[in-house]
Amino acid sequence: MESILVINCGSSSVKFAVFPLETHQSEPSLTGLAERLGSDDATLSWKDETRTKTEKALGTAGVPDALKEILSLLPHPEDVVAVGHRVVHGGEAFSSSALIDEDVLRTLDECSALAPLHNPANIAGITAAQSLFPEIPHVAVFDTAFHQTLPEQAYLYPVPYAWYEEHKVRRYGFHGTSHQYVGQEAAAFLGKPFSEFSGITIHLGNGCSACAIREGRSADTSMGLSPLEGLMMGTRSGSIDPAIHEFIANATGCELADVMSALNRESGLLGVSGLSNDMRTVEAAAADGHPRAALALKIFCHQLAKVTMSLAASLTRLDAIVFTGGIGENSATVRSMACEQLALLGLSLDSAANAETVRGESGRIDDGTGTTCLVIPTNEEKMIADSAATFS
Repeated sequence: MESILVINCGSSSVKFAVFPLETHQSEPSLTGLAERLGSDDATLSWKDETRTKTEKALGTAGVPDALKEILSLLPHPEDVVAVGHRVVHGGEAFSSSALIDEDVLRTLDECSALAPLHNPANIAGITAAQSLFPEIPHVAVFDTAFHQTLPEQAYLYPVPYAWYEEHKVRRYGFHGTSHQYVGQEAAAFLGKPFSEFSGITIHLGNGCSACAIREGRSADTSMGLSPLEGLMMGTRSGSIDPAIHEFIANATGCELADVMSALNRESGLLGVSGLSNDMRTVEAAAADGHPRAALALKIFCHQLAKVTMSLAASLTRLDAIVFTGGIGENSATVRSMACEQLALLGLSLDSAANAETVRGESGRIDDGTGTTCLVIPTNEEKMIADSAATFS
């Protein structure tokens, strides 16, 4: 059976899924994750149609070796008719998915300075996959594409206009595939077409962003020129006073690149808690009385509520607030703490429903007295498969 292979390549991981071409709207026939690549204990785990999980040690494997291992899991690799790749930053060049050629790869490389943690890894995954599947289409699906509908007042910064004209300094937004997917699912839950849905979608994982969707189109979003702006994240600071960059460089004698590295890799949950970038670890430590873990949790939820409130300014109607992503789908604590600060939006949670809606469960978690609040597991892989299928 002809199939679509979906690859989401990070700096030290490769997430993958295989969807049947003719029924690519259905569940994947194979899913998995290669992680800790480049270290001494790289692993590969996967689930086939029986949903039985299998794991394998990969030693010191990097991305190319991991992709070869993934290829070996395919019962009929010759049936793959297209490969869909998640790409974080497409700049202004791409408002929809694109068939990857040399010009596209060159543009992605030019965007790498705007997404230094992501685009180089995405490009490495693409080139490695192309060497394994040289005769079939490879399709880039961009995190930024959904946000190309932002109006000027939302995407332009109040800086010298020449910075935009000459250097394309503007808000791009990310997690667009996820925001679009859960927005569509929320609209279906409410019994209306996506073109009539207005709400706020909140993607919380190691990377976090929120999006104001107005009549099915992205109207504003929290991430900006790069994935560093906006919400507090696992290792990223989110929005801070830009004067901090110069202040810390002068105070410590470090270079600007060192400051940027710290804001991308040593901040967020990890930087405040001093323990971990994983919300599960931070929550557990906070529950055990660890003061900085508790502080990290409070800052995270406060920033989340503040950004959500600000995005409401881009809407004329609030049909629903939607949580998704690893934290958004599984942390009842984060949802509860953040929503306590969103009473002005008419939000009140049902504590029992909130506690039960975890581990892949979807549904309504508000108490029915005001604004609808939903938990919807994201499925970026399905969206990528759908896009890649159109090029097969």
